[in-house]
Amino acid sequence: MVSWVAPANRGDLLFLEPSVHYCHRHLHWTPDVVVGDLSYLSLATQRRLREQMHVAVLTKLRSDMSLPDEFDSPLRMSCEQGQPLDWLGLDQRDQLHWFGVTRAQSLCACCWQNSTCPREFSFPASRHEILYGSIPFSTRVAQQLLVQARAWVEPAQSYEKNRLGLAHIFLNSLRLSWIVCLLADTIVLLRARALLSQPPDSQPLFSLLPNQLKLDLP
Repeated sequence: MVSWVAPANRGDLLFLEPSVHYCHRHLHWTPDVVVGDLSYLSLATQRRLREQMHVAVLTKLRSDMSLPDEFDSPLRMSCEQGQPLDWLGLDQRDQLHWFGVTRAQSLCACCWQNSTCPREFSFPASRHEILYGSIPFSTRVAQQLLVQARAWVEPAQSYEKNRLGLAHIFLNSLRLSWIVCLLADTIVLLRARALLSQPPDSQPLFSLLPNQLKLDLP
């Protein structure tokens, strides 16, 4: 676990890449997937993390971003004739995403290019780091991570902030902020250490089991 403290005019996106390198250097571990809030992260940073650290970075798509020609919308891509394409997988060696026709009801049967169409199309991951990257933006797993997993982060942070009383503190000194940040991290780490050191409960759902009422007979 690592925390960064910086002046308020510095964006937190600057700390993602150093945090991943910190985990790799000190913990010999890197996350497989990083879920961000918005696509304010530079595409160059996402590409370096994907190519050098093998970390998939998922962020939402800004409304002002232009889409490649194969996309009808951020969640739908199709061939030249309008047939929707589904993700088939990523070729790790060549970093190529493959899309093809997997739906039973398709337009291919009545398409005039049916005899020459391969029905599978490849696009490099670097074509668009948000829409392609390591996990395409339009896939179900990407949308589930962005819609569900990301929604857990801010409430969890707010819970810890309120529990530690940090919501009532205004710190105008960077040095004092750093000290308070280290103390807050220490509390969280000690709490996690205490929970992990407890013996595992053989029946974690025991308190939820139904109990029969006891009747006091005369």
